[in-house]
Amino acid sequence: MKYLLAFLLGVLVWVPSVQAAGYRIETVAAGLVHPWSLAVLPGGGMLVTERPGRLRLIEPGPDGRLQLRAEPVAGVPPVLAQGQAGLFDVVLDPDFVNNGRVLLSFAHGRPEANHLRVIRGRFDGRQLQQVQAIFTSQPAKADTQHFGGRLAWLADGTLLFGMGDGNLERTDAQRLHTHLGKLLRIQADGSIPGDNPFVKRMDAKPEIYSLGHRNPQGLVVVDGVPFAHEHGARGGDELNRIQPGANYGWPITTGGIDYTYARITPYRSLSGIQPPLVEWTPSIAPAGLAWYDGALFPAWRGSFLVAALVERSVRRVPMVKGVPGPQEVLFKELGERIRDVRAGPDGAIYLLTDSPNGRVLRVVPASP
Repeated sequence: MKYLLAFLLGVLVWVPSVQAAGYRIETVAAGLVHPWSLAVLPGGGMLVTERPGRLRLIEPGPDGRLQLRAEPVAGVPPVLAQGQAGLFDVVLDPDFVNNGRVLLSFAHGRPEANHLRVIRGRFDGRQLQQVQAIFTSQPAKADTQHFGGRLAWLADGTLLFGMGDGNLERTDAQRLHTHLGKLLRIQADGSIPGDNPFVKRMDAKPEIYSLGHRNPQGLVVVDGVPFAHEHGARGGDELNRIQPGANYGWPITTGGIDYTYARITPYRSLSGIQPPLVEWTPSIAPAGLAWYDGALFPAWRGSFLVAALVERSVRRVPMVKGVPGPQEVLFKELGERIRDVRAGPDGAIYLLTDSPNGRVLRVVPASP
């Protein structure tokens, strides 16, 4: 094991650089409070969200190496940070190079009446300007759990994102008058696409794209097709291929049982319910999701990378002609909860560790 010298909050510490067979894990930044998501900026910098409500910038320093700017990005709206609530995802607008827009998702409101909110704003390098709320979930919920919050752009420029079931009235995931337990689709300005699957139904929220989700925390689009994973309870974590208007079953079908060990439902499958592409029982607690097709790790191309909190790993799920192959468990040597995984434009893999002293890690091929 090698060691890199780093300064955190004025304290001299040693940050390990871990090397395993075939790859090396480097620390890009440390001292982050429960980092949740990462977006790579043109030019190599990064924006990272911290769950307590801060947006942080990692930028090249005078020596060209990436470093964490001490002060957070200004202009982020107030965030409800309690329980699982906080600042969640960050994505760049597809035309970021020209418009500078950044989108954020976060918990909004009070503990007893809270929502998932999505905003957009222009990032000028130091702060967010022209901040505008483009979505606020309805109705308000009274529990600070199961927000979902992952964002992804579809090929047509619309925005897809997940909303959890709220963990109080789980059957709301099957009801169309509420955003709870759904994947949702809007235009970049918050307006409703005219071809959403339930847009013409008076009893349905027009943003709904799919239903029957428990707590979707991974979302990625591969060749125009969206894939999402979600937490089960005690087991029943799922990776799904998302189809507009489809029902993914929660809570009327699941492979898991409740935290009390009671059966949630007698059904693992039903007619009209989309079966999971992959199911994990016992639960690995899937968090971020990435698709890897980079050049640095040729053997991993064509694979999903699934960040796992409970398993403290990343699951590699290779895909061949749409069919999942044998899985590989990666990065367990870190011994840390992995909140997010991203495939960088350089072919490197980036990890976020979920802790009060969280890190941004970069995985590259091992030195020859």
